[in-house]
Amino acid sequence: MFKKESRNSRRLTRHKRARNKITGTPQRPRLNVYRSLTNIYAQLIDDIAGTTLVAASSLEKDIKDQTKSTGNIESARLVGQLVAKKALEKGIEEVTFDRGGNIYHGRIKALAEGAREAGLKF
Repeated sequence: MFKKESRNSRRLTRHKRARNKITGTPQRPRLNVYRSLTNIYAQLIDDIAGTTLVAASSLEKDIKDQTKSTGNIESARLVGQLVAKKALEKGIEEVTFDRGGNIYHGRIKALAEGAREAGLKF
């Protein structure tokens, strides 16, 4: 019998495939998104230097105060806006979007749209 592949292992396969093509540079860092059941996290990463330039998550106090739950679409949009605001303060306007192997739907899409609304270009 064949063992059924889990959703997470399929996500990791998609993520590895995408990471072979996506890299972040100092001029155009990679906007990495990680989604857990209860929270969502976003980072701008310079892969050449191996450093995180900007980070935001739904655990931050101002986002927790604005939303009822940290694991919904509304908080994901706020995280996208926050990471974009922090990036623009550091002079970063263009990024490469790395959805972390997740399907571009729901919270991932809301985060990307929030970042675009706040001024980031993908």
